[in-house]
Amino acid sequence: MSDPEETLLRTPLYDLHCELGGRMVPFAGYAMPVQYPAGIMGEHNHCRAAASLFDVSHMGQVRVTGAQAEAALEALMPVDLATLAPGQQRYTFFTNDSAGILDDLMVAREGEGFFLVVNAACKAADFAHLQQGLGKHGQAEMLEDLALLALQGPQAAAVLSRFAPGVDRLKFMGVAEITVEGLRCRVTRSGYTGEDGYEISVAAGEAEALARRLLAESEVMPAGLGARDSLRLEAGLCLYGHDIDETTTPVEAGLTWAIQKRRRSEGGFPGDAVIQTQIAEGAGRKRVGLRTTGRAPVREGAEILNQAGEAVGRVTSGGFGPSVEAPVAMGYLPSELAKPGTEVSARVRNRTVDMEVAKMPFQPHNYFRG
Repeated sequence: MSDPEETLLRTPLYDLHCELGGRMVPFAGYAMPVQYPAGIMGEHNHCRAAASLFDVSHMGQVRVTGAQAEAALEALMPVDLATLAPGQQRYTFFTNDSAGILDDLMVAREGEGFFLVVNAACKAADFAHLQQGLGKHGQAEMLEDLALLALQGPQAAAVLSRFAPGVDRLKFMGVAEITVEGLRCRVTRSGYTGEDGYEISVAAGEAEALARRLLAESEVMPAGLGARDSLRLEAGLCLYGHDIDETTTPVEAGLTWAIQKRRRSEGGFPGDAVIQTQIAEGAGRKRVGLRTTGRAPVREGAEILNQAGEAVGRVTSGGFGPSVEAPVAMGYLPSELAKPGTEVSARVRNRTVDMEVAKMPFQPHNYFRG
């Protein structure tokens, strides 16, 4: 029988992951490291204390160009691109006609066009959606020849500025072109951990050289999918296909902040009427943070019960938070039960676990605002 891993795609850093002792698992069609010998908790804590390097090359990187691309993109997503300055990016999402989220993504203004980073599991569907939506008004190009690395943690700026002086002054969600020992890179000051840091786009053929150079710095160690998940959960960040999907709206998910004022009032994107109504009248359910009274995590899929023992919601993400030293979770509850401090419970196998609605993020964000 053939090795199942042979059917998976590989990022440009696959060999390096294996060399570093990464335990490879299938993820979004790719062989990706879930952890290294330090373990998920060790990698998580190191990222909070120093700097960690993640391979996120499975994500889709797309360039959109065309004289009418801005208007065409605004017809697909509820983001205000007219006020997006060169060298800046914003978080947004593709929506469907019922305001469900098709994917969440980053969009930056780049020269005369735009640069998008989309989720790995959605990138083929996103690209088709883009092409159809753009029509004759713009062109979309999937940049298969690029890799993407994420350098995250409080020491990330100090490390990267050794190679690119001044990059430490780049503000959160800023974009810049830099050179790291002759390697041309496009960096954004952003990430998925709640910590300060950068996402670095580089030619696929140069990704391993860049990764080795960064890992040679004393503050930096590799981190895998496991730590990436526990870090983003503590930060209260959504994972597509779990906390948000085609059945959840941005208002339900607590993402209304990502819809700028002009787009809220003018609409002009799929599902605009639904979102406008939910903003005005409130949504029937909300994404909430959840804490348990014990030490055992409540995992995705667990039913959430009200005090009468009735199923009223579901956990969408859950695990142990190493930084907060306690289990944390997210899920959806009816709006009347979404207030922090509300007591609920979860059904885990044949028992119930006491839970309480909690404020998010569980771990404070440390983004660099300048």
